[in-house]
Amino acid sequence: MAARSTIMDANSFRSEHADRLDLDTRKLTDRRDELLGGSYRLFYRNPVHLVRGEGQYLWDANGTKYLDMYNNVASIGHAHPAVVEAVHTQMKQLNTHTRYIHERILDYTDSFRNTLPDYMDPMDFKAMYVCTGSEANDLALRVAKSFSGGTGLIATTEAYHGNSELSSGVSPALGAGQPVGSDVWLIEAPDAYRTGEADIGAWFARRIRDTIADMAESGVTFAGFIADSIFSSDGVLPGDYLAEAIDVVHGAGGIFIADEVQPGFARTGDHFWGFANHGVTPDIITTGKPMGNGIPVAGVLARSDVLEAFSGSLPYFNTFGGNPVSMAAAQAVLDVIEREGLQEHARIIGAEALDAFRQVGGRHHQVGDVRGAGLFIGFELVTDPATREPDHALALDMLEELKARGVLTSVAGPFGNVLKLRPPLPFTRSDIPWAADALDESLRVLTARG
Repeated sequence: MAARSTIMDANSFRSEHADRLDLDTRKLTDRRDELLGGSYRLFYRNPVHLVRGEGQYLWDANGTKYLDMYNNVASIGHAHPAVVEAVHTQMKQLNTHTRYIHERILDYTDSFRNTLPDYMDPMDFKAMYVCTGSEANDLALRVAKSFSGGTGLIATTEAYHGNSELSSGVSPALGAGQPVGSDVWLIEAPDAYRTGEADIGAWFARRIRDTIADMAESGVTFAGFIADSIFSSDGVLPGDYLAEAIDVVHGAGGIFIADEVQPGFARTGDHFWGFANHGVTPDIITTGKPMGNGIPVAGVLARSDVLEAFSGSLPYFNTFGGNPVSMAAAQAVLDVIEREGLQEHARIIGAEALDAFRQVGGRHHQVGDVRGAGLFIGFELVTDPATREPDHALALDMLEELKARGVLTSVAGPFGNVLKLRPPLPFTRSDIPWAADALDESLRVLTARG
C-alpha cells in the first residue's frame, strides 16, 4: 500500500477536469491560472464558488446551501457576529504592533493561559504571538532546538505542521515534492486500526525510543517531537495513549510540541485542549487561525524556562503578530466558546454524530472504521474489511457525491482514504441527519454504480 499526499493533491481540481465545467466556473479557473501561482490547489473536480457563510453553513454563487463538515478555521462558525463586532470596534480605534504597549495582548494572554487543564499551572507558561500556525510551529521548532541544544526532530509520516522552511520540513503530508528536514526522522502514526496493536501507547513509545536511539547513532542530538494530539492528517486517531511516549521524549532531554491548531479550542469536547485527552503536559503549545475564527492570529504558549533559552539570547519580532485587532478577535472566540457552551456542545453533539455515522458504517462493508472525539471524526473507507485495504478511489468519489448532496469535506491519512468530518463548532443535532443521510446515500449510489 503506497502512501500518497493528502493535504494538497488528493482532493483537487486538475486541468483534465476543465472541460466538464460550466462556463462561469471555467472562466474563474482560467483566470486563476493566469493570475495565481501554480502551487495553489482547488477542492473538487468541479470547484465550488462560495460567496457567503453563516454558522456551519455556506452558500455558492447559485444560492446552493452547503453543510460545512471540514472547516475548523471558522471554529465558532462562519461570520460569527461577536468576532465581526470585536474586529470592527477595535479597528476603528487602533491597530499596531507589539512594540507599543497595549492591554489587548495582555488581557488575552491572561484568558489564554487560564484555558490550560487543571493539572497544569498557567503561571509556568508565557505566550508569543504570530499570524499563522505555520509561523507558530516554525517558532516552536526554533525554541525547541535552543532549549535542547539538539537539532533532531521527530514527526509522523503524514503530519502537517505548516509551510514555512522549518515547519514544512516536518510536514510530509505536503507530498513527495516536499523535502523532509535533514535532521527530521519520520515514524508511523499510532493507528490502532491499521496496526492491530492492543496497547497502541506502548507501541508508539517504543517507536519514539528506537528513533531517538537511531538519531544518536547517526550523531544527531534529539531536540523534540511535534504532533497534533488527534493525528488529524495521519487519519484522525483519537485516544488517550500518548503519556508513555512523552515520558520517553522528556527522558531523552527533548521537547514535546503540541500542535493544537486542529484539536484545540474545544474541538474534541472532553477538554479545551486536545493534548489533555492524553493527560500530558507539553513543553510548547501552538495554535493557528481557529484561535481567531479565521482572522490571522496564532500563538505559542511555552514553559517559561523553555522559552527563555530562546528569548534570552535572540530577539523575536513579528510585525503584526498579536496586533490589537487580531487579539480582539481571539478574545471574542474564547468568550463565545464559554458563553455558548461550545466545548460541552462538541462533546454531546459529537458523540451523537459519531453514533449516527457508525450506524451508516454498519450498513456498508466499505466502511472499515469510524472513530472520533467531539466534533472531529474520521470515516475510513476500505476495499475489504478483512484485509483493511484502503480505498482511495472510493474516498475521492465519496467527496463528489457528498458535495452533490450539499456536504463539504475532504480526506486525510497516508492513503487518502479517511473522510475528515470536522464541522464548525455550532454544528447542531438537526445537522446530523443531513450528514449521515448524505454518507449513506453516497455509498449506496457508488456501490450500485460499481
